[in-house]
Amino acid sequence: MPAVLFSLMLLGALCSLGESMSREEKSRLRNQVVEMFDHAYQNYMDHAYPADELMPLTCRGRVRGLEPSRGDVDDALGKFSLTLIDTLDTLVLLNKTTEFEAAVRRVLKDVRLDNDIVVSVFETNIREGGQNMQWYQDELLHMAKDLGLRLLPAFNTSSGLPYPRVNLRHGVRGPETRTGTETDTCTACAGTLILEFAALSRFTGDPVFEAHARRAMDFLWEKRQRNSNLVGTTINIHSGEWVRRDSGVGAGIDSYYEYLLKAYVLLGDDQFLQRFNIYISQPPLLLDVHIHKPLLPARTWMDSLLAFFPGLQVLKGDIRPAIETHEMLYQVTKKHNFLPEAFTTDFRVHWAQHPLRPEFAESTYFLYKATGDPYYLEAGRTILDNLNRFARVPCGFAAMKDVRTGSHEDRMDSFFLAEMFKYLFLLFADDEDLPFDIEDYIFTTEAHLLPLEPGMGRPPLRAQDFMANNPEHLELLRRMGVTLIHLKDGRVQLVQHATQAVSAVAAEDGVRFMQEMMELSSQQQKEQLPPRAIQIVSDPFFGRVVLTAGPAQFGIDLSKSATGLRGFVTVAEPYSGCSEITNPEYVRGHIALLQRGQCMFAEKARHIQKAGAIGGIVIDDNEGSSSDTAPLFQMAGDGRSTDDVTLPLLFLFHKEGNILLETLKEYREVEVLLSDKARDRGADVGAAEGGCLTEATTPTNFEPISQSLISTLALERLSHHRRLSVM
Repeated sequence: MPAVLFSLMLLGALCSLGESMSREEKSRLRNQVVEMFDHAYQNYMDHAYPADELMPLTCRGRVRGLEPSRGDVDDALGKFSLTLIDTLDTLVLLNKTTEFEAAVRRVLKDVRLDNDIVVSVFETNIREGGQNMQWYQDELLHMAKDLGLRLLPAFNTSSGLPYPRVNLRHGVRGPETRTGTETDTCTACAGTLILEFAALSRFTGDPVFEAHARRAMDFLWEKRQRNSNLVGTTINIHSGEWVRRDSGVGAGIDSYYEYLLKAYVLLGDDQFLQRFNIYISQPPLLLDVHIHKPLLPARTWMDSLLAFFPGLQVLKGDIRPAIETHEMLYQVTKKHNFLPEAFTTDFRVHWAQHPLRPEFAESTYFLYKATGDPYYLEAGRTILDNLNRFARVPCGFAAMKDVRTGSHEDRMDSFFLAEMFKYLFLLFADDEDLPFDIEDYIFTTEAHLLPLEPGMGRPPLRAQDFMANNPEHLELLRRMGVTLIHLKDGRVQLVQHATQAVSAVAAEDGVRFMQEMMELSSQQQKEQLPPRAIQIVSDPFFGRVVLTAGPAQFGIDLSKSATGLRGFVTVAEPYSGCSEITNPEYVRGHIALLQRGQCMFAEKARHIQKAGAIGGIVIDDNEGSSSDTAPLFQMAGDGRSTDDVTLPLLFLFHKEGNILLETLKEYREVEVLLSDKARDRGADVGAAEGGCLTEATTPTNFEPISQSLISTLALERLSHHRRLSVM
C-alpha cells in the first residue's frame, strides 16, 4: 500500500468518529458472539473432552502422543483438559453459570496433574482460571497450588530463570524427566509469570511462587543492554548471555513488557512501572532491532503477536500511538481477512498461517473502551464476519493454514475460547450485561481475570494513612490479620494474629503496619497536645468551673484568639447533628451542644454553622469516659477540604459533658467561654477545680499476647497523615 494512501487513511482514523451503532445492533452482535462461543465450546465438549484441544476438521480431540508431534506448539498440552480449564472464566463472563458449575465439577472429577509429560512452564502457567459456588471449597485453588509446585523445579538454575520445560511428575532432573538439558529460553517465557505466581502466593499464603517470579524478572532487568535499555529475544538460563540479540514487541518478548506494566497495576510496586517506562521510552519496535544498534532494523517483517501492543499502549495512556498501530493492523486484516503470522512493511504475507489469534480483537476492545469510537465496533464486526465466513466449520472453528488460499489447519487452540470470545463479548456488551464490574479485574496475557482486591491492586496500608472510619482500610486490616477492639474509654485496641491473615505476604504487611503504629505511638507520647478550656461563666459559676476539652483540626483555632468565644449553649436537634438542624431558631447565635457518633465531626460542624450557631461542643456518647482516664485527641476533618467551617468546635468526654448538660438542665441559661486556657475566674477562686482542669496526656500501651502484637491506641485520632479522631 502506498505510504501516502495509508497516511490519509490513518488521518481519517485519528480525526473522525465512526457512525454510531444502535443498541439493537450491538445486542445482535453480542448475541452472535455467544452463539459462536457455544458452537466452539459445545463441539469441544462433544468431540474432544477430556483431551486438551479440539481438532475441528476431523471432529476429535488432540491427545499428545497419539497425534504427530507439532514441536513446540504441543508444549501447552499437558493431558489436563486444557481447553476446559482455559475456558472457565469465559463461561462466567458470558453469564453461563450452569455450564460453569458443570465445568468446575468436571475439572475436579477428571483432571489429574500427576502426568509423566513435559510441558511449557510459560504456557502452562498462563492458562488458569476459577470462581466460587456454594458447595465449592477452594478445590481449584488447591489444584492451582499443586500445579504451581510442579512448575517450581524449573526455577532450579543459578540465574533464577526457569527452564523452558518441566515434567509434571518428575521435574527437570534425571533421565526420566526427558527435559532439563535445555540452555535457552525466550524472554517472554521467563518474564511472563509474575501475575499468576503473585496471585497464587497471595491467595495461598505461600510466598515462594511470587519470590521465584520476581527473581526471574529482576535477572532479565539486570541483563538488559545498558546503552539501549533493550532486552534480547532468547537468553541462556545459566550464563545470562543473550543468544538472540534482536529486540521488539512481538514474539519472544511481547508479554514480558505486558507483565511489567500489569504487575505494577496488580501489585502496586513502583519498580515494575519504572522499568516499563525505561523500556518503552522509545518508539515502539514494531520491526525488530539489534539491542546494540537500536536504530537499525534487524528484519523487514512483523509478526502478528505484536497486535497486543495497542491494548498495552491504551493501558499506559498512549492513545494516539495505539490508534496508529491498530489502524496499520486493521489494514492488514482488511487485505488478508486475518493477520498472517508474519507480514512485511508493505502488508505482504511473510508467513501465511493464522491460528485464530485474539490479540487484534484484544486491542480493538481496549481502544473502544478508551475512546468510545464506534469505529472499533465496526472493526469488531469485521472480526466476527471473517471468523464465520472463513474459519467456521461443522465441528468448531479451524485455524487458517494459508490466509491467501483460505485453506484450514486441523487446530483450534484453547486460547481461542479463553480470549477471542471474551474480548468480543466485552466489546459489544454494556455494563448491565456483565455479571461483575470488569474494572475490578486485570487481564493476564491469556485474558484470565485476576481480581484487583484490597492488598493486591495497591501498596500495603501504611499506619500514617490509616483512617478508622474508612471501610476499605478496615478490610485491608482484616486481610492482614489485624482486628479492632473498641474499649469503654473510647480508645481502640489493635490486635494482629498472623494466622488470620489471608496470606503470608498479607501477614508480613500486617506486622509492618503494627510496627509503624508503635513508632507513631512513641512519637505521640513525646508530643503534648495542649488542652482547650470550656469555662462556665454565667451566674452562679462566674468562671469557677473549667472543663477540659479537645480541639478540632478545622474551624477557628482558639489558641490564636486572645479573647476566645463567649456565648450561651443550647442542645441541637437532632442531637447527633448529622442532618439539617430542626431547631435553628434556638441554635442561631448560640453554641450548639451535639452528641458524638453517626457521622463525621466536620459534618456536624457544617450543620450547626448553617443553622447560625457561633460555635459547637461535641459530647462523647461513650458513658463513663473522662479526661481523667482517656487521652485527649484532636477532632479531624472528613477527608475533604474543611475551609468552609468557620466556627470553633471543641470535644468533651462524657463525664465533663454531663456536667455541662446537668448545669443547662438546672439553670436553663448557661453561658460559657471557649478558649485555649482558663481566664481569670474572680478573686475568690484559687486553684483549679479538682479533676476539672487536667493536663492532657496520650497514654499508649503495647503488650505481647502469645504470638500477636497488640497496639492500644486512640485510633480514632488517625486521619489522613495525623493521629486524629474523625467521629
